Amino acid sequence: MHLFEDRGFVHPVPSEITPAAVYASRRRWLQRLALGAAGASLASWAARDARASIAPPGRLAPLPSVRSTAPGAVVVDKPTAYADVTGYNNFYEFGTDKADPAARAGSLRPRPWTVVVDGEVARPRRFDLDELLRLAPMEERIYRLRCVEGWSMVIPWVGYPIAELIRRVAPTGNAKYVQFETLADPAQMPGLRSRVLDWPYVEALRLDEAMHPLALLAFGLYGEVLPNQNGAPVRTVVPWKYGFKSGKSIVRIRFSEKQPPTSWNLAAPGEYGFYSNVNPEVDHPRWSQATERRIGEDGLFARKRPTLMFNGYAPQVASLYAGLDLRRFF
Repeated sequence: MHLFEDRGFVHPVPSEITPAAVYASRRRWLQRLALGAAGASLASWAARDARASIAPPGRLAPLPSVRSTAPGAVVVDKPTAYADVTGYNNFYEFGTDKADPAARAGSLRPRPWTVVVDGEVARPRRFDLDELLRLAPMEERIYRLRCVEGWSMVIPWVGYPIAELIRRVAPTGNAKYVQFETLADPAQMPGLRSRVLDWPYVEALRLDEAMHPLALLAFGLYGEVLPNQNGAPVRTVVPWKYGFKSGKSIVRIRFSEKQPPTSWNLAAPGEYGFYSNVNPEVDHPRWSQATERRIGEDGLFARKRPTLMFNGYAPQVASLYAGLDLRRFF
């Protein structure tokens, strides 16, 4: 998630920002939805009520948790089927097609794993994965995930607030931002050969955003450890922002006084703002953000559902942006 080789231009061409493979993948997926609407495959998309207990699928190691009681931490939407959550992903380190991460992420080695926390903190540390897993009680949180491309999911995550880690490293008075950096190892991540982005991938939040009770450090989903394609072994989940703001396979967390550069904002500043809050009133330059399709529920011919301000989390997070021009700071 940060710098790498100079590509010799300032504003990437659209085909480099959203590769043709992404559009082709989306068309293939919508075609499958349309066909599935007439056949038995719809049954596999019938998700259980979010208010019921989410049973682990039994594919990976279990990650026990308790249901969170934080306001907004459990939406009543139906969870997206596990097969869709793990089979339709954006993780460009493994390829730009939605099916690439599931097909290629087997090369990722989530153990051993460490996360360096440094910068403007009084207690910089290198955390072993097991230390992170024991840092705070694990909670199950059912969050909506809205992608900037116009699709959404509802995912039962397992983790704890990022604030639990932040408090333990004691940010200094100069700390205003938190930067999250993803692993960049070409031996494990074949997508790094692509010039779509500068590697490693970097995302960032304001410190108060990262401290918000809904900002999650996630280690699992559906009651089990994270699959590789979903960001194993540790990632962030910021449910009121577009999905690309939630960094995967994190290896470094750095605190800074100045707003750090982020991967998509560097690649296309006119298309991807630093804040990237879900705002249906601010369109992407090449498509509307006013509506969305819920993967596994909304078929090709179904009416798209309206996109909710802050992805439906306005009661919890709108106060973070009081007085901020959400069109200018998109």
